[in-house]
Amino acid sequence: MGLSSPVKLWERCDMVVKEGISVAEAAGWAALLRLLRPRQWVKNTFIAAPLFFSPWALTWANVLAVAAGVLCFCALSSAVYILNDYRDREADRLHETKRHRPLAAGTVSAFAAVALMIILAAAGFIGAMQLGRDFALISAIYFVINLGYSFGLKRISILDVMIVALGFVLRVYAGGAIIGVRPTVWIVVCTGLLALFIALAKRRDDVVKGLGGDHRASLAGYSLRFLDTSIAIALAVLVVAYVMYTTDATNMQRFGSDQLFVTTPFVIAGVLRYLQITIVEERSGSPTDIVVADRFLIVTVLGWLATFAWLIYR
Repeated sequence: MGLSSPVKLWERCDMVVKEGISVAEAAGWAALLRLLRPRQWVKNTFIAAPLFFSPWALTWANVLAVAAGVLCFCALSSAVYILNDYRDREADRLHETKRHRPLAAGTVSAFAAVALMIILAAAGFIGAMQLGRDFALISAIYFVINLGYSFGLKRISILDVMIVALGFVLRVYAGGAIIGVRPTVWIVVCTGLLALFIALAKRRDDVVKGLGGDHRASLAGYSLRFLDTSIAIALAVLVVAYVMYTTDATNMQRFGSDQLFVTTPFVIAGVLRYLQITIVEERSGSPTDIVVADRFLIVTVLGWLATFAWLIYR
């Protein structure tokens, strides 16, 4: 017993140490994953929009190419998110929720974050070049604009939300470049207005929470009245543009259906629900969390997708 007890004690201590290391490693990997903001990748599904609205271009080759394009933008956007978090880590520590981000919380070192950012950017651009010159060019424009956003443009009110909206428009053009289809003006306009509305709603949430110029310089140029008016304008134009899109003779002929307008109620319901979340519930700070978690919005989006697909693919 005198010999076996120390052996068992040593084995137990060794097991505890190993378990501690594995837990620490797991926590480190989890922090790195959070640094990538995988929930934000849902934004990159806009790359698939031109393919969805082009039934004649729907082939397995194009589906795989668009999927690859989405992955490239996921890598590039995550690289941008890391850069933003790196530059904003001090300000994020003052934010109610952003203080839990890996760099602000100190769960990921600055060196590891920068190294990961470089790897993601390189992988994104290498992949983009394999998908064609036009896609690679749009990817580069997207990345450069976001670099400008990170290094100062986000401090300018109005311009900051316009750049966010432009990012979504570039995603649509990128998707079109992959399959050789030029997005229609309607898709571009509706995408830009929808993204602008969401960006304005996010700024409204910051103002409601009492955040000021010390957290984000552009907030000094916003007020609740201004944001509510801007949101109303963006939504009004968005709904009118979508109705015009679904009733345009050229579009009806292009899709072989004169019933596209029946998808309008889903759009109006989704817009009103997001507006309710923004103004009544005042929790529009994380658009991606809302889109993937709010049941009403999920139902309206799926209903819109199913109805539109049935009309143009039947």
